[in-house]
Amino acid sequence: MPLKLVLRPGEKLIVNGAVLGVGDHPVSLFFYNKVNFLRGREILKEENCDTIEKKLYFIIQLIYIFPEDAELNLIKFGIILEEARLAHSAESGLFDEVQTLVQSGNYYRALKICRKLFPAETASGAGDAADKQTKTPVVVTKVRRRPSINQPE
Repeated sequence: MPLKLVLRPGEKLIVNGAVLGVGDHPVSLFFYNKVNFLRGREILKEENCDTIEKKLYFIIQLIYIFPEDAELNLIKFGIILEEARLAHSAESGLFDEVQTLVQSGNYYRALKICRKLFPAETASGAGDAADKQTKTPVVVTKVRRRPSINQPE
């Protein structure tokens, strides 16, 4: 069953490390195999990493999108995770869950959990707040592919 993403005009997407952009019209993409992807609103730029929670998110993002550098980034992840645990000992359950997800290779889910740790004013995403108010959310659905009965010959 493929994964369907509907992207807005002008939206960007990272797929297996490649940055894709959408033109002037909405686009539907279907992924029929496993891919690592992040939508533009989920991408955190390094210059926006002003808290330990965002640094943790960013390093997981790097591990997810660039698996060829995962070995080095996993070491950095361990260091940042310990700093985050020291800074926010009350959130140890979430940090444990993030660590378990990263160790099992479920990076996308770890990113979602990590976003819960962001301060309230940035909890809605990693991008610009003004953009979020004017754009509608991206639709992500799984679609079953059905063979057409009346195919033209």
